[in-house]
Amino acid sequence: MTRLSALPAACALAALVSACAPAAPFEGVADRLSLGSGLSAETLEMYDAMEDEGRTVPAIDPKYLSPSKVRQEVAYFAPYSAGTIVVDPGANRLYRVLGDDRAMRYAVAVGAAGYGFSGQARVPYTRKWPNWTPTQNMIKREPEKYKPLAAGLEGGLDNPLGARALYLYRNGRDTLYRIHGTPSPWTVGHDASSGCIRMFNQDVIHLAEQISSGTRVVVLPREDSGKWTSDPDAPAPDAMAGATDDSLSDGADDAT
Repeated sequence: MTRLSALPAACALAALVSACAPAAPFEGVADRLSLGSGLSAETLEMYDAMEDEGRTVPAIDPKYLSPSKVRQEVAYFAPYSAGTIVVDPGANRLYRVLGDDRAMRYAVAVGAAGYGFSGQARVPYTRKWPNWTPTQNMIKREPEKYKPLAAGLEGGLDNPLGARALYLYRNGRDTLYRIHGTPSPWTVGHDASSGCIRMFNQDVIHLAEQISSGTRVVVLPREDSGKWTSDPDAPAPDAMAGATDDSLSDGADDAT
């Protein structure tokens, strides 16, 4: 449950990684289906280009998508109320609990700072197309790189925080941990060299629309990766491996 002062620097370093130009836009879902991604038109439409706050969010190149990366409702057995966000950095997953053992699952990229925080927090607010400002330590350490950005980098398609940022606080204090979009979709679903928790811009917009101020966030430690993805009440896979036909009887023959 350590609060690390290095978190903002690590998140901000994503700016360097995301300096590459955004992926070239596609003409539409039909063209993207022709690329043989194996995903349905409905799924690709979720990641098509979209207008947002006066900006056009580029479509996600199908080569960065897969059935395991697209947002989808899944079984999830976390003991939290509906609306809770559970981040599983070790599995590159984020879940928004829906209730009745279901959750909406998103793929995320995890930077070094993404492993520097675990435990519980709240989201007091989100920001649309947030600005980013390097810390004084970053400017002092690498003035040539960061001094030109000392006044801040305006929100936009090349900003490392992407289309939305969710700010996590604990006991009224900023944890310096962020869940945010990214202009680098190729990193989603993987560990990244820097940053906190990155999502496809289309996904972070979708997530931000579902939450309200005070939303609870649970960040799992690496050793708990994959927790709650299986039904805890289900019998173990090998529990019936040695069972005989007689032992599997429902007892009907004995009820005479």
